[in-house]
Amino acid sequence: MLSLQQTCTGYPAEGLQFIRLPKETLLLYPSADSVLVRNAQTLALRRVLAFWEAFPGMVKSRGSISSISVDSGMRLIVAAMGTRIVAWALSDVQEGAWRVHSTLVLPEAHTVTALDNKAGMLAVGSERGFSVYTLVLENDLPTWSLKWSAPVKSIVHANFAPSLMYIATVSKHDTALRLFSTTSGRQTQLLPHPRPVVKIAWRRPQASSRYDLILYSVTLDSVLRIFIPILDSPEYLQLHASLDLFSALPFHVALTHAESHSSIFWLDRQTVGVVLDHILGESREAENRRIKEIKDEGWDLFLRVLGDGSIVVTAVANIDRRPPTLLRQFTLQQSQPSVFSHTPSYLYLIPHPNPNSLTLVTSTPLMTFELSPLAFFDAKSHGLKLVAAFPERQPDDECEILRLVRTPEGKGVGVIRTDLTGDAWKITKRGTELGRTGSWTNGEFMVVLSQGHQYATFLHDTGVLTLHSDPPRTLELPRLENLFTMPSPSGCEFIIAVTTDYVVIQIKCTEGPDADLTITSQQPLPLPDTPRFIQPVDPMAWGNKRDWAEHDVLLSVSNEGELAFWAPETEAEKNGQAWRCTGTVRTEKRGFKKAKCSSMKKTALVVGHDAYDELTIWDSTESEFARGLEYWKEDDDRILDLDWSSTPDMQSILAVGYSRHVNVLCQQRMTYFDDGPGWSTVHRIDISGFTPYTIADSVWMADGSFLVGAGQQLYLFGDSSKREGKHEERLFEQVARMNGPLEDYNPQMLLQCLLWGKSELVKEIIVNLAADIERHEDEGQINQWTTVPVDRYLRKDAGSRSLAVKKQYRNLFSDFGSNGLANDDYSTDEAGFSRPLVERLIKYLETHELPHLTSNEQAHLIVLIQTTLEIDEQRRALDDNGLRYLISMRSFYILNERASSVGTLPTAKSRRERLRYRDMIWAFHSESQDLLLNASAAACGGKMTWSDAKALGIPLWATNNESLKQQFEAIARNEYMAGDVRDPTECSLFYFALGKHKLVHGLWRQAAWHKEQAPMLKFLSNNFNDARWRTAALKNAFALLSKQRYEYAAAFFLLGGSLKDAVNVCLKQMDDFQLAIAIARVVEGSNEGPVLTEILSGTVIPAAFEAGNRYLGSWAFWVLHRRDLAVRILLAPLQDIASVFNVMVEEIKEPHYDDPTLALLFSQLRMKTLQAAKGTSEISGRSEFKFILQIAKVFCRMGCHALALDLVRSWSFARPSTVVHSPPVSPLNGAINFTLAPPLFPLEPATNRRSSIMIDMDLTSFPSTESGTPSRPPQKSGLEKVKEEGDLIARKAGLGSLMKSAKQDVQVPEFDMNAFF
Repeated sequence: MLSLQQTCTGYPAEGLQFIRLPKETLLLYPSADSVLVRNAQTLALRRVLAFWEAFPGMVKSRGSISSISVDSGMRLIVAAMGTRIVAWALSDVQEGAWRVHSTLVLPEAHTVTALDNKAGMLAVGSERGFSVYTLVLENDLPTWSLKWSAPVKSIVHANFAPSLMYIATVSKHDTALRLFSTTSGRQTQLLPHPRPVVKIAWRRPQASSRYDLILYSVTLDSVLRIFIPILDSPEYLQLHASLDLFSALPFHVALTHAESHSSIFWLDRQTVGVVLDHILGESREAENRRIKEIKDEGWDLFLRVLGDGSIVVTAVANIDRRPPTLLRQFTLQQSQPSVFSHTPSYLYLIPHPNPNSLTLVTSTPLMTFELSPLAFFDAKSHGLKLVAAFPERQPDDECEILRLVRTPEGKGVGVIRTDLTGDAWKITKRGTELGRTGSWTNGEFMVVLSQGHQYATFLHDTGVLTLHSDPPRTLELPRLENLFTMPSPSGCEFIIAVTTDYVVIQIKCTEGPDADLTITSQQPLPLPDTPRFIQPVDPMAWGNKRDWAEHDVLLSVSNEGELAFWAPETEAEKNGQAWRCTGTVRTEKRGFKKAKCSSMKKTALVVGHDAYDELTIWDSTESEFARGLEYWKEDDDRILDLDWSSTPDMQSILAVGYSRHVNVLCQQRMTYFDDGPGWSTVHRIDISGFTPYTIADSVWMADGSFLVGAGQQLYLFGDSSKREGKHEERLFEQVARMNGPLEDYNPQMLLQCLLWGKSELVKEIIVNLAADIERHEDEGQINQWTTVPVDRYLRKDAGSRSLAVKKQYRNLFSDFGSNGLANDDYSTDEAGFSRPLVERLIKYLETHELPHLTSNEQAHLIVLIQTTLEIDEQRRALDDNGLRYLISMRSFYILNERASSVGTLPTAKSRRERLRYRDMIWAFHSESQDLLLNASAAACGGKMTWSDAKALGIPLWATNNESLKQQFEAIARNEYMAGDVRDPTECSLFYFALGKHKLVHGLWRQAAWHKEQAPMLKFLSNNFNDARWRTAALKNAFALLSKQRYEYAAAFFLLGGSLKDAVNVCLKQMDDFQLAIAIARVVEGSNEGPVLTEILSGTVIPAAFEAGNRYLGSWAFWVLHRRDLAVRILLAPLQDIASVFNVMVEEIKEPHYDDPTLALLFSQLRMKTLQAAKGTSEISGRSEFKFILQIAKVFCRMGCHALALDLVRSWSFARPSTVVHSPPVSPLNGAINFTLAPPLFPLEPATNRRSSIMIDMDLTSFPSTESGTPSRPPQKSGLEKVKEEGDLIARKAGLGSLMKSAKQDVQVPEFDMNAFF
């Protein structure tokens, strides 16, 4: 996943500071108004410490830190800017975190010029003097207390001695080095130098030496001087040695380097000595002769880098010995040239994680090397190996970043800074490294060309677009609102400029030696009103295979919320327009802040509100079946940036930028098993852990890398393919896994195959899975899963029916389990699918996780495999719809069972109260309802209560009233037997509905414990056929209502003979329309009773429209014998259906067409009855075509791409036919119409396969076809409207022909014997 690969931050202008921690050594240096903290070995950024963290008022001051100092012992960093000083300390609580420790403000005009701090003492040099402060606790807060000050101005270097007794200082006004007493502030010594001193350092005392006053100084001519105390006065320093170029090299060699610049550095003896000791303890004596000599002789080493990059190592002996006259120096070795490309100004030697090596750090340029003493002092080439390097320092890097602009393909990027300067970069090494390619000044807008190697800038003050070629090319333009480029394979690139009055200018940019800028068109978009935005469509995924003009290039956003997509007009000469609109989407949003469009034309919009920002994502393919809205979120954090990228297979990825972090969103696969948003965050890039700056801009780059600009720094995030020896999933791989095609064994794929009648394919996939797992157990790993060819998904289960016929005879004497399904151990002859195989597979899956499956999905996989086995063993009994219901029911129970288990699934998210109405509809249209009732009862453990029946929707789908009554009686019995207490009130409602109040009376006789036993026994002993006692029952019902005993009140309403009141209690007080339907059906004994009809018309249908549930609405219309509407509601807008049926609801929720089973249900119902055919005729062919395309799109969103292909290949459209077939005339009697007539159904060819159609409407009342056929209007406004209306007219005309022929079919004449003679 994305991790920080490179930081392009400010570079050290002067020296570096170090803090040694137990696990690593940190490198520190100032850059602009911040201190950068890096790992000394790798130069990896650890933290940016901004000066304004302590002084928030300086956040926009544009000042620079003048000096810093660190104290490794106290882990304290001190920095100064102007007259203010800030100290940071490493947190003791949070590892790696730095917090503001203390602050100090000097008087005005005391600008800080030098700092040093050690052991709670702080030396401050300023323009007005030199002071020493001590750290004290005041009210438990660390503060700095002035110890003394001296009138020495403009101190540029200050350094405490290791003993803290003295301070060495250097002033910029002279060339002397001064020593001050730390305790008194008195100047103790002045050490004159011939040239200005640029560096000073105290030599760290050795264990064998009593002296710590050994001082090194380096002057501007790169001469190092060694000051050592004399014997008579140990506090007085005297010059004992000078190391210059001529002392290190022979005279004739030194002359050749005299004109070039060189630099000299001291190598800390203590740091070197630790590594030498370790080497001597491990290596052989022959290999470490030189190392042993350096250690035993106690030499101090000094390293000089010459102008040609070669290194000279000088040794000074006897520094720790006395008298100092024994001090001697000699050249230890000289390396070949070109070790360094530039002569560094500073060089440091610090510990390395490898105890046999050292880390050498140089500045500037900033580089780190691994120094191996064994190889280095043996003059071997691998003795000094480069580890990390930064390019040379650029002055523009000190300015904050304003905006990032990338090339269309993301291989180059331009950085625009607040001072309108900028630079161009290119990305290399698969998105893990940035390299600078150029820079410019004075550019408010810029575009990067040629993958970062060329760029053009525009400045409003001059109104000139400049192409920075050789020589530069210019073009005058008006004031601009936006400037961007488009890719092209033709060797030239196009720049698109959008002016402030929204005129779009196309500029052709020719590359090469004849570079030029030419305007090819300059026109506004043909919009009725001024747009809110004109933005480019992100071209990241286009590539250079096609010309950019073949794509949608621009997105316009109106103030009214309409999105319009624009492509260049290829025939501009004909209509005079340079741009044509390719599509629109109506969002009905206002107040846009941001808008960005992806390569796949998915648009992200940000609408600002007072307390939050609203983010929405829209698909461009808006239709009556897809509104376009895919994602909606209210975000309390303000959204500052949007940017799109795309995977190689065109899956869009959105980066949503906030002040301190970026959320990476990708589209989520739709699933039946988890309810979630259409888009979700797959990764979060958070910069707050290493910088306090807010994000100025962020952009996607090539290869899935991501570039963030914050403060003065650039942060490049990319995929690291390997980490700690293990392959890590890349971002594009994760997006493809989350949103791409599913594996064959994924439960969603299996479920859809089962729903669409591909059970043989499912069995084949299960057998393949079992074989792969068996191979895994044998070989220890699965390198590749067996996949089913795509063409297998496109084939029908032709052999399934014949196989089922064979199984009928093999199952005749099979044992039946408690679930009513046959126990069969034989396997299919073809695929090897058998019960032993399934049992072994399930046993494995219960203890092992499959890749890319959640625990929830794996649980569903197990239940689908088990269900497939049971279905295969009793296929002779179940029809396809019964199979669909059984699958849904078993998934429902396994989900709730796992959600109830502790720690398995989040209960609130996963547990469901009932089956979806979609699943109940399959049982309603099944012809195997007796088997389904048995299976449902078995799933409840044989003790179905009302909550179980409601969850399974039995009152909705059990069409046989006698079966429903039997189930109702079983529910009443189970409600009474549930729990330890036998309470008659729990079952009274069900028994009263069945008319068995005498049975309830008997149950009350056994309830001696109940306080209401006596009055209930007395009351139920009356004859409720008598009006008096029915009235008494009604009075009791109202009394129970006032006590909020609603179920018992409904029972007494039934006892009083008021079914309507009982139903109203169920609907209003209990909010249970299923219970109302069940009671109405049981009491009325019919599916067409007036109370049931009123429930469906007044409650169920309005509820379906309010919830946008097309399945529930279709079921209700079917029961009401409005089967034309039951079909139309699956496709037509709900508002249209509501106007036809006069549904009165406050708000109709238009649902998304996001369930493929809508098409499955439509294919079943559209030709089932004559009413259904009438409803089908009301749907135009174009609407049906778009509907199928939408369902295919949903299949792809679910990861079932093969099923989407199968749908569009195999779907048979009900084509309209207005031909009226004349009935055949019998040769015997012309009045007889035989049933051998050809098919008269007008919707062909889809209906020709159906042998019969149920006539469920009064044909005699149907209007005449001829009078009802609409006439074609003389003129049409548009071609598309003519086609759609013509298609619909033909359908209706064809239906009229069907009705006419149906009337003729039912008008059979009386039998006449004479007709046969």
